[in-house]
Amino acid sequence: MNYSETDKLFRKAEVLRGKNQYGKSLAFLKKALKGYSAMQDLQGTLDCRFLMGDVYRMTGDFDRAVQSYAEAMATGKTINDPCAVADAKTNIGLALRGKGDWKNALPLFRDALKFYRKTGDRQAEAFALWAAAGNLRIKGDILKAIEAFRESLDIFRSLRLRSESGYSLCGLGGTSRIAGLFRDSLRHYTNANKVFSGINDRFGMAYSFCGIGNAFRMLGDYGKALSNFRRASFLYKKFGDRVSYSYTLWSMGTTHKMLGDHDTALECFRKAQKLFIRTRDPRGLIYCRLGMGEIALIRGRKALAKKYVDGSLTEARRYGFKVERCHAEMIASYLAGSVKDDCYARLGLKLHFSGIPFNIP
Repeated sequence: MNYSETDKLFRKAEVLRGKNQYGKSLAFLKKALKGYSAMQDLQGTLDCRFLMGDVYRMTGDFDRAVQSYAEAMATGKTINDPCAVADAKTNIGLALRGKGDWKNALPLFRDALKFYRKTGDRQAEAFALWAAAGNLRIKGDILKAIEAFRESLDIFRSLRLRSESGYSLCGLGGTSRIAGLFRDSLRHYTNANKVFSGINDRFGMAYSFCGIGNAFRMLGDYGKALSNFRRASFLYKKFGDRVSYSYTLWSMGTTHKMLGDHDTALECFRKAQKLFIRTRDPRGLIYCRLGMGEIALIRGRKALAKKYVDGSLTEARRYGFKVERCHAEMIASYLAGSVKDDCYARLGLKLHFSGIPFNIP
């Protein structure tokens, strides 16, 4: 295989990745990687490793994503490309974040951000800020996450990067929802959807549809919530994106729970749980268990409900998820006789709950 043939394979993979056709993209990338490796083309190998990592990460195969990015980092060191090394650290952090491992992701984002600021790479700095903000969200430092998302948005807007600005708006939408700022969340996600629609970013559209749905859910408009979740689900299933679709399923399950349709809610939670197991996402599993625990309690199965809630609390403590720990402690207090939700105030969140069913953000 010569350079021209190998480059065509890689470019084809890039196009397919851009169209969210992950399986097909990966098939071309594997062929291109063999070609570049045979020709000892380290730059081509580096580009392949990065793109393969992206595809693995988008489909929820986080371990393979980490491996691909780590191999990219090793190649970057070989060719003395410090920028590639910093990019690899950022992306390894994103893959670790996907597994709920915010602790090991945190120093990687810090190192990359320090490098980008030192070299004056504003676009890369904004991307690293966006990545770090998402990590803070998972950790449970919501107010700091909002600050970092705003900083990344300001830089992306100054550089006139529309798609990137849209993803920062989505980050603001999600963190605002967790903070209890539901109308702010709806505004950010709606603005993001306008950006993505204007540039035909279909993944971004799906992401923002799900966020809009969750904002409507928190505002009590369950009809609009389900309508937006269906739009997001259609696109995610088309892309083969298990990561985002699993959270959409959980959101749909929670909406049906609030509507009193417990059978449908349980079905959604169980489907989401299977996907979270495949992607090894401990946060997602916590949310599913809490949802199933509530339904068990509503149906009078208090012992089963306690098992789900206690298990969720143990996992939240194990991984250091502050917000999910609050959710589990709040539901556990309800099981014990009275709702205690002061945990949220300690995190700076404007969340209050009175009784079952709980509309967890």
